[in-house]
Amino acid sequence: MSTAILTGQPVPGSPLEGDLRSLGFDVRIASDAADTETLLAAVPAGQRVAVVDARFVGHVHALRLGLTDPRFAASAVPGAVTAQPEARADLTRALQATTGSGTTGGSALTVEALADQAARTIEAEGRAVHRPDLGTLVATVPSDPQTRNEARQAVAAVDDEAVRLRTAVKSRDGFFTTYCVSPYSRYIARWCARRGLTPNQVTTASLVVALIAAGCAATGTRGGFVAAGLLLLFSFVLDCTDGQLARYSLQYSTLGAWLDATFDRAKEYAYYAGLALGAARGGDDVWALALGAMVLQTCRHVVDFSFNEANADSIAATANTSPTAALSDKLDSVGWTVWLRRMIVLPIGERWALIAVLTAVTTPRITLVVLLVGCALAACYTTAGRVLRSLTRRATRTDRAAQALADLADSGPLASAFAALGRAALPVPAPVLAFAGGAAIACVAGLTSYGSPWVVVAAVIYVITSGLAVARPLKGALDWLVPPFFRAAEYGTILLLAAKADVNGALPAAFGLVSAVAYHHYDTVYRIRGGAGAPPHWLVRAIGGHEGRTLAVALAAALLTDTDFTVALTALAVAVALVVLVESIRYWVTAHKRGAPAVHDEGEPA
Repeated sequence: MSTAILTGQPVPGSPLEGDLRSLGFDVRIASDAADTETLLAAVPAGQRVAVVDARFVGHVHALRLGLTDPRFAASAVPGAVTAQPEARADLTRALQATTGSGTTGGSALTVEALADQAARTIEAEGRAVHRPDLGTLVATVPSDPQTRNEARQAVAAVDDEAVRLRTAVKSRDGFFTTYCVSPYSRYIARWCARRGLTPNQVTTASLVVALIAAGCAATGTRGGFVAAGLLLLFSFVLDCTDGQLARYSLQYSTLGAWLDATFDRAKEYAYYAGLALGAARGGDDVWALALGAMVLQTCRHVVDFSFNEANADSIAATANTSPTAALSDKLDSVGWTVWLRRMIVLPIGERWALIAVLTAVTTPRITLVVLLVGCALAACYTTAGRVLRSLTRRATRTDRAAQALADLADSGPLASAFAALGRAALPVPAPVLAFAGGAAIACVAGLTSYGSPWVVVAAVIYVITSGLAVARPLKGALDWLVPPFFRAAEYGTILLLAAKADVNGALPAAFGLVSAVAYHHYDTVYRIRGGAGAPPHWLVRAIGGHEGRTLAVALAAALLTDTDFTVALTALAVAVALVVLVESIRYWVTAHKRGAPAVHDEGEPA
């Protein structure tokens, strides 16, 4: 339960008390400023508290946005201010400073203006106060009957429920999502909200539907493929609904953001596996294509994450006036080019629609080949643009950005040892070292026969170059390419060696291993995004780091028969999955229980 303290006597006929109670507040009335402090002190320390001017006139949704959003420690709209437990002390000090700054505690003016004065004081003392963009919504404190009447008329002129539904949809999304899903999914979100369903429940339902879709695809029948395509689309509708429900009802949480992001990856990659199983029932082995699609998609995401982290707080010497940026801004000013560019990058909506339609009308092989081609073109387009922007923009990377890239690199004990030895070593750019080592191991794995000892030699070279690449802080213009190069090298090596083994079960085992490792890498991203930092060092050491796992797989391929190699891949996949899943679930559940700051993941960028 949250508490709202009304400063002053309620205006006759005002719906304010009822509005606050509808938002879950226990309403108390303060007769003067001193009474406000007394009532505030009586509220339990673990509760949210709001101070609201009794003269407030506005929409219920304006109050909801200003007083109930769990992502912000302190928030305010005209006439109201709220503080969560971590900002309670700031609100208390603000009230004390306000009531003791030259006005008497019993002054009506002081009481009625208390909320706005407190919000300004909190900001002046250094605590950020979130002020939501209300748009057409009304939130005001009239000073006389005439302005009150005008404010009430302004409230009546705007349907706040329509505004609430409209703003439940992401302001920036893909073409398919915007025009084919959001027009009706927002109403599903409202239906869920009115029945008390939470975003996490809808997220879980989306996962279940997607897993059923994967199971249908695994049947290998035309009916199963058609059902799989339809269910995958329905899963995506639910995937949109959970975010819209979170925005509609302001139900944001750390756990919810993690579930939403993690389940998206689990749904898509499980569906790839379902397609491979279904194809196998028809005598077609497409496991290499399924694993290739997962590798490519994961590497695309790592490019996104690395670039964004590297530039999130970089200090630019000058504005980015390069031809690349100028062309991009020009294209963003023309409607049809905006949508074309969003579709070219194959965001999740377009990608899942493509997969669903192709599954229903073609074969798993055609589906995966078209997906690979489309994702490869999208990856080339986005990566090339980011490289050009990085080369033409003069900016200084911060220590935080360099640390984030180092965490995304996922270097284990072997690479760390060579990094310590090479701190004053080769003046070669980090991306060049990372690419050279990765290209060496991938080329040798792809060009030699199964069991070749040269793969181990190449893996040792990869270990050394990986360490040298992270020997210095990753603050160069293109250093954000280091984590994607590492991901491509590790995943690609596992794929190539499993394909070279040419024995039943090797590629499915490799698919399981890459899935477990990719989960660890995604989990690292979500922790950094949530402000919690990377997973603990012991976890990275326990699973070997990217270079340690690559070397282990290379040794297994050189020393074991193809059948034993499959067993080794399976065992490694199970071990990695158990360690990372147990630690990850423990962390996120604990963070949720201890009240970690609520966040909302807007999902894969359009």
